[in-house]
Amino acid sequence: MQEIGRRESDAILGAMRQVALSGGHAITHADTTSIMAAARYLLRRRDLSDIGTLPAVEPSDLVAVLRVDPELAREAVKYLAVMALVDGVLDRKKLSRVLEYARALDVEADYLTELVEAASEHLGWVIADMTRKNFDSVISRSSEGMDPVAWITPYSGANADPALSARYEALGSLPQNTFGKALWDFDKQNGYPFPGDPQALNATFGTPHDSTHVISGYDTSARGEILVSTFTAAMHPINPMSGHILPVIFNGHLGVKFNDVARYTTGGLDPDEFWHAWARGRDVTVDIFDPKWNVWDWVDKDLEKVRRIFNVMPAGSPR
Repeated sequence: MQEIGRRESDAILGAMRQVALSGGHAITHADTTSIMAAARYLLRRRDLSDIGTLPAVEPSDLVAVLRVDPELAREAVKYLAVMALVDGVLDRKKLSRVLEYARALDVEADYLTELVEAASEHLGWVIADMTRKNFDSVISRSSEGMDPVAWITPYSGANADPALSARYEALGSLPQNTFGKALWDFDKQNGYPFPGDPQALNATFGTPHDSTHVISGYDTSARGEILVSTFTAAMHPINPMSGHILPVIFNGHLGVKFNDVARYTTGGLDPDEFWHAWARGRDVTVDIFDPKWNVWDWVDKDLEKVRRIFNVMPAGSPR
């Protein structure tokens, strides 16, 4: 995305503030922190010190500013959608406001349909759709006709692959500074069996996901999972909102249970580092979830050097 001008960034941030206000309550700490973080990390507006100075941007105002840049308009609606959720509740007034902006900007997207259905309390459909969109994104193609449950744990019974598991186990003998040793440590510390083990997750998902944890520096807490999925969404172009960002916000911030694997809780969204994770993922020069990316090309290399090659900026401090 090209550099965003002050007029455009003011309009987007002003609309974000309007979404926060549409719930009928005072601006919260999470609202303020989110808008300031989006300004700082994504819109390069380090000069903004008070969101009260932002203009009251109505849908028609946002259209007037962004109509010449459809890509920026689509990006802006994503920010507005997140703003409707940062307080950890499904507020129908906020969601309705987001849809007003989306309609005015002529933006249609799967994740907006998910929000409409969520506001109508059709959570069964929402969970199924988000699960499928995530599956499609992970395998980088349509998952039509595939069983996601069977796919995610493919090594049971006769399908166990001891040789594959042993290859991952051997990463433990690499020098401590290497990416491979860091990946081995991450899996061991979290009790994750290596691909090939009957209890392990499919390497097509598990290895890129765990590698992204290692590369980004985010842990496996609810906060960390939201951050690593946001980093992934900005890095990997397939279903970023419907398959990554919204599912983890619903699961780890709104407390919506998706399945028996993903831990669900409330309050996991860090309103500052969330937007930083988005910017960090956007700025990386590699897509770890691209099927062409091969972890074995990098395991023996120095972790910090890999981060520099991938243009991974340092994470913020845990809160």
